[in-house]
Amino acid sequence: MSEIVPSLPAVLTFAASDPTSGAGLQADLLALASMGCYPLSVVTALTVQDTAGVESFLAIDPDWVADQARCILEDMPVAAFKMGMLGSTEIVTVVAEVVSDYPDVPLVLDPVLSSGRGDEFAGDDMVSAIRELLVPQSTVVTPNIPELRRLAGEEDGEDSSLAECAQSLLDSGCEYVLVTGTHDSTADVVNTLYHRGGVLRADSWQRLPGSYHGSGCTLASALAAALASGASVPEAVRDAEEFTWQALAAGFAPGAGQFIPNRFFER
Repeated sequence: MSEIVPSLPAVLTFAASDPTSGAGLQADLLALASMGCYPLSVVTALTVQDTAGVESFLAIDPDWVADQARCILEDMPVAAFKMGMLGSTEIVTVVAEVVSDYPDVPLVLDPVLSSGRGDEFAGDDMVSAIRELLVPQSTVVTPNIPELRRLAGEEDGEDSSLAECAQSLLDSGCEYVLVTGTHDSTADVVNTLYHRGGVLRADSWQRLPGSYHGSGCTLASALAAALASGASVPEAVRDAEEFTWQALAAGFAPGAGQFIPNRFFER
């Protein structure tokens, strides 16, 4: 009889398909596998894109999204959820209903509202639905600065501090907010983890040259993987940041656009 191999913690990601594997569903699967988890997936949208940007996307029927998730969840135990681009307000609604049945499973919400190039993925109604239905169920929300301000409901012309915006999300019910500094103008990238008591940690990383496709997906997936493996949130954040920075530093440019993280960098 062959030796029994311990099962890997399974992480279920909800995300849009990216044919380049730089971001989206394929990036999540690569990062989760590299972090020692068994990746499960629910497709929320199909995209037409290359390494330069997204040309168009087609949201999946919400019932199909819910059925994909229900089918796998009735068959396999899941140690963490990861949310990426959801595609429509209706999909946000059905996904929120699905995960509400699993309140003890950690949920990492990467609020993908636009591409790195600025291609818009979410209108105001969808942003409101994410804020009202998914943020309260989230263990960690991982917005960049523009995403944070939109989720916090900041109006044009407002200039609230990042701490105030993070507190707005915490007041909505999530446990932690990890604000990533990739869109800031600082010399180093500073990622800040907020809890209801204030800042838990602020980590500074060398800002690498060039533009990267999928850094946010990689970070959120690595964070979900670390949580699924039993790490505390502060520990998981540090592990995920280290993994992401190394993947970016080992990144490559397979096309004419952005660099893509190498999630299988040599450790």
